[in-house]
Amino acid sequence: MLETAALIGSRVESSLLDTVTADTAAGIDGCLASGVMTYDDVGLRFRHEIARLAVEHAIPMHRRARLHAAVLAALRSAGSDDDARMAHHAEGAADQSAVLEYAPAAARKASELASHREAAAQYERSLRFADGEDAATVAALYDGLANEASLVDRWQDAADARQAALVLWREAGDRLREGNTLRLLSRAMWRLCRGAESVETAQAALAVLAPLPPSRELAWAYANLATQRMLDGEHEAAIEMAQRAQDLGERLGEMDVLSDALNSEATAIACGGGGWSPKLLRALEIALAAGLEEQAGRAYANLYSSACGLRRFADAEVYFVEGVAYCDEHDMSTFSTCLRGERARSLDHLGHWDEAVDLCTQMLERPGASPINRINPLITLGQIRARRGEHDPWQPLDEAAAGAEGADEPQWIAAARLARTEAAWVGGRTDAARREIERAAPAAGRCDGWLQGAADVWLHRLGMPLQARREVAEPYALHLAGDWRAASMAWNELGCPYEAAMALSDATDEAALREALAGFDELGAAATARVTRRRMRLLGLKAVPAGPRSLTRSHTFKLTRREQEVLDLLCAGLANAEISRRLFISERTVGHHVSAVLTKMGVPSRGVAASEALRLGLAGAAASKR
Repeated sequence: MLETAALIGSRVESSLLDTVTADTAAGIDGCLASGVMTYDDVGLRFRHEIARLAVEHAIPMHRRARLHAAVLAALRSAGSDDDARMAHHAEGAADQSAVLEYAPAAARKASELASHREAAAQYERSLRFADGEDAATVAALYDGLANEASLVDRWQDAADARQAALVLWREAGDRLREGNTLRLLSRAMWRLCRGAESVETAQAALAVLAPLPPSRELAWAYANLATQRMLDGEHEAAIEMAQRAQDLGERLGEMDVLSDALNSEATAIACGGGGWSPKLLRALEIALAAGLEEQAGRAYANLYSSACGLRRFADAEVYFVEGVAYCDEHDMSTFSTCLRGERARSLDHLGHWDEAVDLCTQMLERPGASPINRINPLITLGQIRARRGEHDPWQPLDEAAAGAEGADEPQWIAAARLARTEAAWVGGRTDAARREIERAAPAAGRCDGWLQGAADVWLHRLGMPLQARREVAEPYALHLAGDWRAASMAWNELGCPYEAAMALSDATDEAALREALAGFDELGAAATARVTRRRMRLLGLKAVPAGPRSLTRSHTFKLTRREQEVLDLLCAGLANAEISRRLFISERTVGHHVSAVLTKMGVPSRGVAASEALRLGLAGAAASKR
């Protein structure tokens, strides 16, 4: 009785025990008397889960299979519609036909409920029992596994499943499914930073599908190639291909294709400096209205990254907050990781380096993230370490460069190489910095005016000739025109203190250089500050500050800069929602900072924190240092 109950699970239906075992009442009495099981408001259960597991693991294998089979038969007789439970017992009973009946059904239900990890596990269960099945049946199971694995950032597993499915669809002679699998394999290769293979399979998919009658699969092949062209910096070709996908998708009533193609077109327009937001918002609207989880996740990720790319951080905040909530709720770590990676970069730009490092560390310690999703946190972590003069900035920057080169995308190559240019420069390795910018500049020339501008400024700073000129973002244009003060003001208006200080650091007048140095000291950019001090001495300036003040008012409780800003606003009597709007961070993040402030100050409430800060003269410390 105890063994059967252990296999049934944490909650044990007496009616199920009645069907499977003899003399149920006596058996239950014995289990209760032993203290191993108990009754509560819900029914019969094990007193402790560890006891249930101990009993289950002690059942000999030959008897365990018979008991699973008996429970499965009883559930069938009772008309159970819990496919996951049936699949569990079918596997325990080694009943192949039952596993292939229930596990795929359980996977589909889990997917519909946005439980994609569970869905992937059910497809994996199915495939363990698929020997001897026809090629099309097994290929469909591999397709299911790949779809679910791709949503939870298990891209190597997705790629392996696609490869297996491709062989089987070819064996089955299904050209339509073969072409579609090639298209999906292309996406997996991109996520794995295998750019050349991604392009090759995207083109192969179109070659297979184009001769066939117009289909959903062909529309998707156009949409996929549009994404590929956009990522390669071929914006006009991307827009043309996206519009072909939209035309066919709309004609066939395929809303997911339409949303995806609008997304790619808008992102290509954004990269080219055009008006992108209406199309991308429409892509999101279509996805949300039709319940298209993957397309909604991608739309949120691209809305956020596009707005951040233009340094419109306040506008971007809503896309991050809504997007992360949506993706987490729908178990789509692929896109929530994309959003958090871009978040780390935006925190870097906004000067919130402690938060950025914490986020990067969390992301990089999480097992299984796809290589493409690691690039942003790797760049951010390596760049901040280099600016601060901390240990080993090159380990993350080396991995970032390898991933970027593997992806063969200009935006990643430019971003990774620009970060390495700066790391070499602050480390006093000018020749290495020149080698890095020589690799960054051609890639940046295929990107938007922000990356192009960053590359041009580094070329100028390192005394190298500029590449063929194109329009660059305003702060960089002002910098290149020699108007350091205006460039710094433009960066400050965007909320980017490090870039503002960097603009001033290229000036030759003493006031600008001292202001730049103060900015670097405020941010804790010790290595960059050393470069600036060295330049000031070479220019013959006197009384160059040796370093930041040993104590400031904000150090009384060891508050970070962001925590001091939150404390200032608490002193002003603002609620979390208003602090969120003022600082362009989510209310949840505000709550974390408030908790940290209360802990560090050793006070029980925000009111007491404000009173104590006013008493000690800490109110307004963050503003005074700016």
